[in-house]
Amino acid sequence: MLTRATRGISMLGVCALSAACTKGGQKVDSAAAADSAAKAAAAATPPPPAAVVLTDANIFALLDEANAADSAAGAIAATKGTSASIKEFARTMEKDHHALRKGAQDLAKKLNITPAPPANDTLPAAAQKMADNLNAQPKGPAWDKAYIDNEVAVHQAVLTLLTAAQAAAQDTALKAAIGKAQPLVQQHLTRAQGIQTKLGATASAAPSGADTGKKKAP
Repeated sequence: MLTRATRGISMLGVCALSAACTKGGQKVDSAAAADSAAKAAAAATPPPPAAVVLTDANIFALLDEANAADSAAGAIAATKGTSASIKEFARTMEKDHHALRKGAQDLAKKLNITPAPPANDTLPAAAQKMADNLNAQPKGPAWDKAYIDNEVAVHQAVLTLLTAAQAAAQDTALKAAIGKAQPLVQQHLTRAQGIQTKLGATASAAPSGADTGKKKAP
């Protein structure tokens, strides 16, 4: 089914081509006709939708959701993780993101701002899916890798969110809180990437099942 914009482009294109065949059979330069059609189509094309502008209430809500999600994931990993590095990292995530969440909640109350997520906020659904996957997957090296891979992606996304929030925030105290959180989240990301690399190297060095117990031929 044609959209209204597509119909407009099609109709304008037909009109431009018809003009080339009218006025007593006069010939019109084909390049000029094509140019007219292109200009008409461009004029009928709707502009791209405007980006969502975050309010301070939106920012507080998104920060709360992000911190709650990573704190909860850390709680799962602290008990379900198998490697020492994963368990230690998970406990840090649980502690740090809980502290970040409480600090933001206290600031919102102080500023008398009620957190309100932006329209079409997908963060809670994504966090729930992540938690469900972590709970469903059995313990072991594959679980550790899935958790740390997710932590790298999550912290990259949170840093992007913090950058956008810093630019959009109106209250100076909120801006300061975001600026204080950014280096800590960057530390989390750097640490997660280090663990990710270490786990990947360990997996690569581990002997495959086919080679286990085999001796090299003399």
